Amino acid sequence: MTEFDLLATFTTLKLASVTTLILLLLGTPLAWWLSQLQSKWRVVIEAVVALPLVLPPTVLGFYLLIAFAPDALPGQLWQSLTGQQLAFSFSAIVIGSVFYSLPFVVQPLQKAFEQIDPHVLAKARMLGATKLDLFFHVILPLTKASFVTAATLGFAHTVGEFGVVLMIGGNIPDETRVLSIALFDHVEAFDYQQAHLLASILLIGSLVTLALIYLLNFYHDQRSSYESANESSRRLRQD
Repeated sequence: MTEFDLLATFTTLKLASVTTLILLLLGTPLAWWLSQLQSKWRVVIEAVVALPLVLPPTVLGFYLLIAFAPDALPGQLWQSLTGQQLAFSFSAIVIGSVFYSLPFVVQPLQKAFEQIDPHVLAKARMLGATKLDLFFHVILPLTKASFVTAATLGFAHTVGEFGVVLMIGGNIPDETRVLSIALFDHVEAFDYQQAHLLASILLIGSLVTLALIYLLNFYHDQRSSYESANESSRRLRQD
């Protein structure tokens, strides 16, 4: 692997790590709010959150590029606060990745929150649990498998991004050049040996990630079935 590919690997891992952390911080309250929302506008908000699943990445990248331009309001605000241009920077590809990977974190968490028995939450509130107590001692233990799934999907999806990153970040080594763009560069240069190497890394990494998610869900389902069977047996003995 060349020095530029190693830099692209480091940039990719840094981008995926920062993006996943932000997605968990922003996506968790959003997923909880959606799981509790009873308004008819819920479907509209869910559609907006899910939009990156079907929207061509270049479309999202195009509009973000316009927004990040120095003469646009978001770009002007960023430049006045940081003194640096937002477009074609590492911060730009982080923001783009957060938008693009949002449904991969919000949807698993929302489904998990919706499956929590409301009586369990009501009982905890009756016992004096605060909102933080509810989250860390009731909600988080019940949904930890979904948090792992959401974080893994968000990380893996960010690693494989190409269109959005290229549109708003360009191809700047050690700044915005990620593995998928490095792979594209090798193909354009007919350097298929290096292209095969990077493609293999992405392919094996994606396969291992998906296998871990399915394995985690399998053991979680097995444990849930075991605990449910034990609870049924206990109730039968009490009757």
